[in-house]
Amino acid sequence: MLRMSRRLAFAALTATLLAVCVAPAAAAETAVIVPNENLVLDGIPAIPASIAETVGRYTEFRSAGLESWHPTRREMLISTRFGDTTQIHWVRSPGGARRQMTFFPDPVTSASFPRKADDYFVFAKDVGGSEFDQVYRYDLATGAITLLTDGKSQNNVGVFSHAGDLMAYGSTRRNGRDRDLYVVDPRDPKTDRRLAEVEGGGWGALGWSPDDRRILLLEEISVNEGYLWLVDAATGEKKLITPRGGPEKIAYAGGGFSGDGKGIYVVTDKDSEFLRLAYVDLAGGKHTFLTAHIPWDVEGLDISPDGKTIAFVTNEDGISVLRLLDAASGKERPAPKIPVGVIGTIRWRENGRDLAFTLSEARAPYDVYSVDASTGKVERWTESETGGLNADGFAAPELIRWKSFDGRTISGFLFRPAARFTGKRPVIISIHGGPEGQERPEFLGRWNFYANELGIAMICPNVRGSTGFGKSFVRLDNDYLREDSVKDIGALLDWVRTRTDLDADRIMVTGGSYGGYMTLAVATHYSDRIRCALDVVGISNFVTFLERTESYRRDLRRVEYGDERDPKMREFLTRISPLTSADKITKPLFIVQGKNDPRVPFTESEQMVATLKRIGTPVWYLMARDEGHGFAKKKNSDFQFYATVAFVREHLLK
Repeated sequence: MLRMSRRLAFAALTATLLAVCVAPAAAAETAVIVPNENLVLDGIPAIPASIAETVGRYTEFRSAGLESWHPTRREMLISTRFGDTTQIHWVRSPGGARRQMTFFPDPVTSASFPRKADDYFVFAKDVGGSEFDQVYRYDLATGAITLLTDGKSQNNVGVFSHAGDLMAYGSTRRNGRDRDLYVVDPRDPKTDRRLAEVEGGGWGALGWSPDDRRILLLEEISVNEGYLWLVDAATGEKKLITPRGGPEKIAYAGGGFSGDGKGIYVVTDKDSEFLRLAYVDLAGGKHTFLTAHIPWDVEGLDISPDGKTIAFVTNEDGISVLRLLDAASGKERPAPKIPVGVIGTIRWRENGRDLAFTLSEARAPYDVYSVDASTGKVERWTESETGGLNADGFAAPELIRWKSFDGRTISGFLFRPAARFTGKRPVIISIHGGPEGQERPEFLGRWNFYANELGIAMICPNVRGSTGFGKSFVRLDNDYLREDSVKDIGALLDWVRTRTDLDADRIMVTGGSYGGYMTLAVATHYSDRIRCALDVVGISNFVTFLERTESYRRDLRRVEYGDERDPKMREFLTRISPLTSADKITKPLFIVQGKNDPRVPFTESEQMVATLKRIGTPVWYLMARDEGHGFAKKKNSDFQFYATVAFVREHLLK
């Protein structure tokens, strides 16, 4: 909920080709790309149609996401894009055809079958990137779609009871700020009721007890702090099971009930630098740590429906390792052998034997796989297209490390350009969002074009504040330490200058969301050391950002950045905000923004654009009226990519 990956900063991998306007008698080189009616351009020159022709195949990559197993058959729902946006598709067998089920102008964000019934599924979508998702029921017999929520608040597809007739989910409908717990029988929208009122926007249901009498609820305060509650499914009475007030904040990041309902399995950093898998006895609250021997974060788990096996994933130097644990003995079972890469979602089928997961690697986008936990047999359910290009030749990541200003080691991934490019290569530094995110050796998507066709090296750093390196590392940029992460990029610029294969005089920095703030901050602190910068939905002023971000997110963000209502903190946030030092930005800047962004309001970009125009700094501005926190529609993300290629050619490569 609080994270943003590099893929957003690079724009969603979705789209139709844009129209090309050519006068009948005009020479081919005068043809330009016509932006669609939802795009607003300011300061962007005409984009030659030849760019679309050159990069076209790189915009035709797809990926697939795992949504839900069918409750009775070995079939599943996935998400992928065949038109302009990501929609829900049905796949009936490994490698089978993808049958599209939903058809909307906006992406469908999630979908789920109930645990027993096979005549409907539920799904969620917003309008125009607003993230105010509504939940719908899709009836398979007729294709009829029924709205289950109020049509106005923010909601999510929740978790189904074991009986399969009830869904517990979160909604902000009471006041727009607090994410209360609701329960509904999707077959009858009139059964919808608020089960429990809460305070804050970071709440979410994790699962039902085996007898469906209790619901496990997570209260997330920040990446470093969370609490677990039990909610009576009949009365809504809440009981805190991980008490507050200890000497150290503790994170909880998911979990579910044991098969007998006497305990829960959770991911937590209690008494540890890293997130571990633990069993919590509900009678006394005792934690038994099951992965103390693994010095890495556990980043996801799913408990088999029969409660006998826990599947979990560890993040080991950026690589995902899938593991299976026997619940009875507390010992690991032989791990299935899967391709090396980064795992996204994992999900058991009701039979407790088939485990589905998504996997990406540097040379392949996310696709859906399954493994038979009994035999170890792995099957691939989808094989997403890469525009007809041979992905085997795409850049492979190299883990790099450098010393920062305080002697701390910072790491990242270097993607080298194709071998045919010789001499010192220009560099794009891409900074992830979050801040609680992590660069992983995933598929670069359309940004492979820069390495493959333009000979640009890509560096994706994990500055302090990134996850995956222990909770102390995550806290190193909190509050008054915010600019220490910017100094990590300054040290990276020093490192680039020591390399004989990289051109320190041709560097572009880019990032989205928090990475957008980092981009703007680097542009103010190190303007003399970069050629240009690309900011996607970035924070320009922390005070105005905190005052205007959606109310259900505001307190969550104050924990990370500081409370702007405190005079001392307000002064600090104002001082370090890029807008305050915008006069130091002397190199060309490209800013991309969605008008409906609930996280970083569009005003953050517009006030930076206005300031740069006033002081005379070259600035390109692209805003989409029908997008939110990044571009999710192919027609928009394509134009963003065409314009970015033009910007790179003009300001980085010349």
